[in-house]
Amino acid sequence: MFNSMNFVRKNAARFVCVTMVCCSALLTGCAGSNITNASEANARPQVRPDNIYVYTFDANPDQVKLDGGMLQKLKTQLEGSSAAQKQVADADQVREQVANEIVHQLQSMGLHAIRSDGPAPADQNVLLVQGSFDTIDSGNRRRRVLIGLGAGKSQVSSSVQILYKPAGGAPRLVQSFTADADSGKAPGMVETAGVGAAAGVVATSAAVGGGLHAASETKRAGVSADAKRLADAVAKQIAQIGVNGGWLSTEHVKG
Repeated sequence: MFNSMNFVRKNAARFVCVTMVCCSALLTGCAGSNITNASEANARPQVRPDNIYVYTFDANPDQVKLDGGMLQKLKTQLEGSSAAQKQVADADQVREQVANEIVHQLQSMGLHAIRSDGPAPADQNVLLVQGSFDTIDSGNRRRRVLIGLGAGKSQVSSSVQILYKPAGGAPRLVQSFTADADSGKAPGMVETAGVGAAAGVVATSAAVGGGLHAASETKRAGVSADAKRLADAVAKQIAQIGVNGGWLSTEHVKG
């Protein structure tokens, strides 16, 4: 028995390192985004845009699902705002973030992308990026931290339309699709505590795993992080349209 305890003490640092590596592996790469239901127009127009105009996606504040945790409710009350006001604020934040991020990503690929909420110039060949949000769900942060594995996940989804308007012509649909992003299924503190159990350092593992999860949760979860992932997915889909149409080189498309 003494030898066993002595072995654990001597190798505690090694066990903690292993725990941290394992926890890090579990907590990364879980959140993600998807493009589904992609559908192209029957008579797809010949697309070669001079500019790409990105519009703020439509959103109904009533669709916004706030974090149902007691701490978040208390925070809202202390800030003196109502649930309805928080819904409007969250909807506006996601709308702005998605539009700005799409523009940023397209510009980083060398494309002339413009954020706009007005009509595109009539004398230009332009690609129009429009959409509407289907889901803006903050999930439950407490459940994500403690349980994880998809419990309490946050999610943002939207229906997107890409249209092409030639100079002097009317807009025509190029492609429509659904884009969604969520916080993923990373394990929570309860799960990550078990990583170091076999080494006899459950408490240390729980502390390390919990700390890593809390840090990871802050960076990758919530509608703000989901909005960025969704926007990146939309930008990549637009880039793929450019590659397929021959007006964008694959070397400019981010992996």
